[in-house]
Formats: sequence, C-alpha cells, structure tokens
Amino acid sequence: MIKVGAYNELTIVKRVDFGFYLDGGYDLGEVLLPRRYITDDMKVGQTILVFLYFDSEDRLIATTQKAKAEAGKFASLKVIDTNSAGAFLDWGLPKDLLVPFNQQKIPMKEGYGYVVYVYQDDISERLVASSKLDRFLDREPADYKVGEKVELLIADQTDIGFKAIINDKHWGVLFPSEVFGEMGIGKKCTGYIKQIREDGKIDLGLTKVGYGKVDALAERILQSMKQHQGFLQLSDKSSPEQIAKILKMSKGNFKKSIGQLYRKGLIDIEEKGIRLKD
Repeated sequence: MIKVGAYNELTIVKRVDFGFYLDGGYDLGEVLLPRRYITDDMKVGQTILVFLYFDSEDRLIATTQKAKAEAGKFASLKVIDTNSAGAFLDWGLPKDLLVPFNQQKIPMKEGYGYVVYVYQDDISERLVASSKLDRFLDREPADYKVGEKVELLIADQTDIGFKAIINDKHWGVLFPSEVFGEMGIGKKCTGYIKQIREDGKIDLGLTKVGYGKVDALAERILQSMKQHQGFLQLSDKSSPEQIAKILKMSKGNFKKSIGQLYRKGLIDIEEKGIRLKD
C-alpha cells in the first residue's frame, strides 16, 4: 500500500520538461518527481524508491532526498522557526514539518530539539507532528519477554530516570543505575527488557540480563580494543569515571568482563592496561 509521509517504490510512467511522473496507484494518481531529483540512470518503466510529502502549495510531491522522520513513527527533530501557526521542524525536506500549537506539550522554542510523532491529519490531510506522545503509544499490554532486544528512543527525563519509547509502541524506563556515559533526550540506542511489572510498566537495561550481561559487555570491550590498535589503557586501578567515559559501563562490570575475556584466552592483563591477543 502506498503511504504519504513514507518511502515507497513507484514506477516512472512519463517524462516531462519539469520532471518525471510516477504511478501512485488508484488513490494518488500520477505523482511528480521534480527534475532536480532526477539522475542520468533513471528512465520510464523503472521502479525507484521515493519519499512522498506535500510541498508548500500542498501538492503531493515525490523526492529522493532522505527524510529525518516518517509518518507513523517517533523522531527527535529541531525547531528552526515559529510563527502564529505553530513551530516548524527540520526533517530534511524543502518544506518544514509543522507542529500546531494544540499539539505542543510545552511551548516549543527555536533552536531546541523535541521528540515528536509524525502523522497525517485526518481533516486537513497534511503531514504534521505532535509532542503529545502518550496519545500515539499503544495502550494495550505489552507482550515483551524479559531479556528481549528492543530499539529505544529516549524521549524524556524524570526524577526516576529516562523515559524511552520501545519499538515505536510503548513507554519504558531506564533507571540511573542502568546508564553509564552520555545519555540524553533524542538519543537512539539498543536496549533490553529487564522487567515487566504487575501494573504493566516496563523496566529497561542497556545490556543483556543475567549471564548474558557479562557477554554483551565483554564484546563491547573487545570492539573497543580493536578500535584502539588492540590495547586499552584501563585496569582495575582505573577510576570508575575513566572506565565509564571510554566503555560506558561500571567499574564492577568492567572487572567481571575482563576476567571472562582473560579466562577465555582472548586478552592479556598488563600493568598499564589490557591487550588483545593475536
């Protein structure tokens, strides 16, 4: 099904002086791909990947530019202008994305970034965004399993930790004890389901639970060593701050992980750091 505000594979059906017309199907008809997006290898009959959106005159347009957000998904976008209509977000396309005043959880300010949900308004049919996130998240109980790998978007920070959107569907919480290194609103990362409470609230972690946790952290150390010519100037004498800055993990987890790597014969523990074996 062809969707506005998303990427679609459409077939070129006609060439004109100002671009190509693409087959948008029964509902959309022919959709213009302006000449500035045409490349030498494009030809009539070819199927190409394009993003569909409305231009400044509310005409449906196709583009090969990469959008920073899609309809039906959450994203962190920056406000580049405000006026009497609302706030306008940079989403990588010539026409900025509007957040009407009635869709702003708090008044948006130019130059600041916000997590929003992008959707097509039922009445105007225009693509808009909202920072009132709760209304777009799934209210049905989640069916995740403890230890399941998920994709996270950090959307808010409270007294108890970071609120994250799980797989574009549910709220979850990362407690401070689970976060090492930099973390902020708008950050995307991989996480794991740590616990689902009786009230349906979800606790998250950034590493695998149980025995898998050490394995995941050990792999992180190996990858970091490979990026630093096989040697990290970190040891059990290093400060927790040094370890968190380089590896984004606690000193306790670091010591457990290097112990595991040493027992498996993957590293040597030297006086000034750890070295990757050939």
